[in-house]
Amino acid sequence: MPEREKRVRFAAFLNIAFTILEIVGGLWTNSLAILSDALHDFGDSIALLVSWLLERGAKKSPDTKYTFGYQRLSLFSALFSASILISGSIVIFFQSIPRFFNPETVNAFGMVGMAVIGITFNGAGFFLLKRGESLNERVLSWHLLEDVLGWIVILVGGIIIYFWKIFLIDPIMTIVLTTFILYNVAKNLREAVSILLQGVPKHINLEAVRQDIKAIKGVLEIHDIHIWSLEGETDIFTAHVVLDDETLKEQPEQTRQIIKETLLNHHLEHSTIELESQYRCTGVVCEEQHARDE
Repeated sequence: MPEREKRVRFAAFLNIAFTILEIVGGLWTNSLAILSDALHDFGDSIALLVSWLLERGAKKSPDTKYTFGYQRLSLFSALFSASILISGSIVIFFQSIPRFFNPETVNAFGMVGMAVIGITFNGAGFFLLKRGESLNERVLSWHLLEDVLGWIVILVGGIIIYFWKIFLIDPIMTIVLTTFILYNVAKNLREAVSILLQGVPKHINLEAVRQDIKAIKGVLEIHDIHIWSLEGETDIFTAHVVLDDETLKEQPEQTRQIIKETLLNHHLEHSTIELESQYRCTGVVCEEQHARDE
């Protein structure tokens, strides 16, 4: 079993076990923050299970139906996870509002104990998934990091309630945690949508790629450039490159190889390059070139 799949599977079962413990602890302490986090973790558990199943499917080889393979299943998993987290956060937000007006007594000592356990469980899952490089694992690691930070807030809040009996702290913590979660998930969701729309990955400068290729000896122009990411890890490049006649006749494959090596400097390992003559190339750029020649 691939290491990525093992990491997601372990994090999934770890989160399920802790969600059950958290529900019991939330009822015992009467803490809305803990019960809300239990709902949050329940959503995480569903997301992690789906992620584990989709990670398995994403490893299938390309076939005649899906020539790019099934790697984007991992991306759909990331979108699903983000959707679950956003939905759960909205529910939590509305549940916390009544307690601003009618704070309830909570078991502060139990909150502190649950917080210590929560930091341990979620911290272990976070550091496990943090080693991964896929967008899916990054989104899932954010789920768990948010839980770790949330439990730290609950730990501090439990201590304040224990010594000063300020029960209003519980709904305040809930609002703060929910806002923090929504902000960070929105960033990951934007990245996933950008990948689905085949946007240029943020770590690649398209104009820099264009200029580096045009600087290669024999290259006159480059057009119909497309750069996108398959699933957040695999970046793809396609383009038409116009060569002068001498280079096209005598060194086409050598020039193609130089272009591919140049693309590697921009983390573009998968490329399709069509070489064209300055007199037979197609596209708007080439039409403008023909007009200038005439």
